[in-house]
Amino acid sequence: MTEYIIALMDLLEAEGRELRRTVMRTGIGLVCLAVAGLVAVIGLCFCLWAVYQALAAMVGPATAAMIVGLLMLSLAGLIAWIAMRLAR
Repeated sequence: MTEYIIALMDLLEAEGRELRRTVMRTGIGLVCLAVAGLVAVIGLCFCLWAVYQALAAMVGPATAAMIVGLLMLSLAGLIAWIAMRLAR
């Protein structure tokens, strides 16, 4: 009986170590994914700023801001539409 309890305790300890490794690996992966998302958003902002600067040189700052804003609203609407279609 005591051998069974000792074997069970060893098994539980090994499973706990494996669970800790898995949770740490998953946590690190999620942090890396969050950092990648943040870097992607910053990159998108710089791309939008470049589009705005190029348009501002051609049509003026107010019109360029309106064009970039409308493009982003259109993109947001398209993404929302796709999300609603996939949720069905």
